[in-house]
Parts: sequence; C-alpha cells; structure tokens
Amino acid sequence: MYAYKIGSKSIYITLGDHEASLPEFDIALYKLSPAARLTLETARRIAAEISDWRKRGLQPKEFMQSEILRQAAEVDARAQVAAAQSAQAATDSLTVQDMFEVWTTDGVRRKDGNAMLKRMFAADVLPAIGAVAIKDVTEHHLRAVLRAMVERGVNRSAVMQRNSLTQMFAWARKRQPWRKLLVDGDPMELIEIEKIVSPDYDLDNMRDRILSADEIRELNAIITAMHTEYEAAPDKRVARQPLEATTERAIWIMLSTMCRVGETAMARWEHVDLAAGTWFIPKENVKDNIADLTVYLSAFALDQFKQLHAHTGHSAWCFPARNNAGSIEGKSISKQVGDRQSMFKKNRDGTPRAPLKNRRSDDTLVLAGGKNGSWTPHDLRRTGATMMQALGISLEQIDRCQNHVLPGSKVRRHYMLHDYANEKRAAWSALGESLAAVLT
Repeated sequence: MYAYKIGSKSIYITLGDHEASLPEFDIALYKLSPAARLTLETARRIAAEISDWRKRGLQPKEFMQSEILRQAAEVDARAQVAAAQSAQAATDSLTVQDMFEVWTTDGVRRKDGNAMLKRMFAADVLPAIGAVAIKDVTEHHLRAVLRAMVERGVNRSAVMQRNSLTQMFAWARKRQPWRKLLVDGDPMELIEIEKIVSPDYDLDNMRDRILSADEIRELNAIITAMHTEYEAAPDKRVARQPLEATTERAIWIMLSTMCRVGETAMARWEHVDLAAGTWFIPKENVKDNIADLTVYLSAFALDQFKQLHAHTGHSAWCFPARNNAGSIEGKSISKQVGDRQSMFKKNRDGTPRAPLKNRRSDDTLVLAGGKNGSWTPHDLRRTGATMMQALGISLEQIDRCQNHVLPGSKVRRHYMLHDYANEKRAAWSALGESLAAVLT
C-alpha cells in the first residue's frame, strides 16, 4: 500500500499482495486487477513512480484514473478503426452473387416467386461472374455473359437476361452498400444489346405465327388420332401416351377465349360459372396486373370447360398440379406442346437437340409438315384475335377481349366506364361459332 497526504487528509493506494509476478508497471493492468499479487521490487518501483507524479504536482489517484480513461479511449479507438476496416473489407468483398441474393429477396417480386429469374441467373450469370466483386464488375464482364448466350443461339434469353441485369443494377445503384461500390457508375448503362444479339434477330420479338383453318383442323385430327391409337393399343403400358386431357382442353380454351397460357393455367373453378357461361380472371393472374377480366364463354368454350370439369372438378383448380397442391404452371403446357415439335429444337451448333430426361421428344404436334414453323400456346391467342378480325369485329373490341391497355388519354379511360359486356359477349360468341364451323 502507498500512502500520502493532501493537507491533513491521508490518501491510500493499494498496490497489491506480495509475491505477484508483474514484470512491468501498467496502470490499466493494475486498475483492472487491484488485488493482484506482486513482488516487493515491483511494489517499490510502482511507489517510486507515484512519488515522481507527486513531485510533478500530480494527484496520483486522479492521474491514475485519467490515465486509465486515456488508455481505454485509445483501445476503443483502435477497436473502432479495426472494426471499420473489417466492415470495409467485408463490403469491398461483396460479389455479384451477394447482390443477386439480396435483390431477389428484397428488390424484385415476380409472379412465380422469382423462380425463372433464379434459373436464368444460375444458368448463365452466376457461374461466369457470381464470384466477381461488385467494385470490380465492368461492362466487359456483363457483355461476355450475354455474348456467350447469343453464341449458344438463345438471343431472346439474352435480351431477357439483359433486362433483368439492368433492373438489378438500377436497384443497387440507389442503395447502400452497393451504391458506393459502383464507383464508376452502372455498368449496364454501357451495354448495347443490339450490338450483341445476332444481326438477323428481331429485337422486337414480334412473332406473327398464326394457325390457319387447315392447321386447326389438322391439330384436332392429330389429337383425336392420338386417343384412337392409344385406345386400340394391345398393351397400354408401352403404347404412346396421348396428350393430357387437361392440355387438350387448355389448347381449345386458349384458342376460343384468346387468354394467355399463364391466365389459363391459374384458373380456379370458383371463378368459372358454368350456368352463366362466364370465367372471371382476377388481375393478379393477368400479365402486368392490368385489370380483372370477365370472359363471356361462347358455346364452344363453355363445352371445353364442361369437359374439363369432368376431369378436374374435384379440385379447386381447373388445371391442378399432380400433387393437388396448386395449379400447374403455364410453362408446363408450353413444354408439352414444344416437346412434340422436336424437329425445331436445336443445340447451339445447330444440330438436333437430344431428348431430355423424362420428357417427350417427337413431332406429333408439328402442323403442315413444319413448313410454317413451330407453334406455341401464345400463338393461339394471336390466332383467335386474327379470326375475330376476319369476322369484322372492331380492333377496339378485340383489344378489350384480350384485356389490352387501350390507346387514348387516361382521362377518357377514367370517365368512360361502360363495360362493353354485350359487345364482348358477341365477339367471343362469333369466334366460338367460327371455330365450331372450322372443326365441323
């Protein structure tokens, strides 16, 4: 113990118990361990240092406390600097993969739960540049990804990937920590997709494929023949399966209502009134959530829904998934149609694509010998609209039946609220009669 006086008041400082092993006096260490054991030699050295403080006019206890605070502040400052350096290092190491995971969690929400987005990035972007730090990403990285896709022959997918990358980087440049990592700006702003896709690729991607009346009849004959062949097969276990009954009904429903494949696939029986002949499509099922749509079913379309109800009326969904946990996806219908037109499926080198596992691979749904190219479920929507046009139905009514955003001012759309139910009912009815006549 060290004792000294300030005036008449005695001040005591406990140095510690005898025989401690403290080779050097450290105020912070002493303060943290006031009962530490120390050697007599160390105690004398400490006492001598305290005496020196007094000679310099310092109050030992106060000086010791201030010194402890100063050293603690230095330790805290060093810790803060180390933490900041560590945080900066962690930020600097953030990669494209990291940005994508945060973006798909907080920055984008598509109808399929971002499933297609994740598949596309997993196929082309993340394997190539997923490990590249955001601060190091340049236009050259991104252009290389898109060019690799074009070389594979998937121009449309490359354009879609460009759009998704543009959306992701636009989201990131407004938010930290990504914003400060993009020190040289948004690299996607330097990507000119028209200089990346094949020269003969139509960037507007405006397909003009429609099914002629002869092709519609041929399609009906093919579907009928599939069932006839299967029913006549001596061993159905090895016989070629016909198109699924629900897919058949989907084809004719899409053709006669001009509805999209996604809207059709998500239909629920609670929205189909077989007695009234209506099908309500909520806007959450509509592309871009434009607006609800009530489809007034023609006799042709109503018959298709009745046949469908015989197959799936037990489910809440018109087109239930196999596990009945929800509806099928629109791409399921598209794949069934596409797999039966394998002659149009090519590898990146132009050679025929090998059959995919657990998927059909034949040409049973090729129409007109393939001279008009392949057809897709979306082409049925275009075919129905073209048939309406040929029947003399106005373009405005066709747009209304397709649930398109009509041209004109927002003021007009806001104040003119007639629902055109009778006009649309007549248009769909005329289309249904035309299809029935084609197939008769």
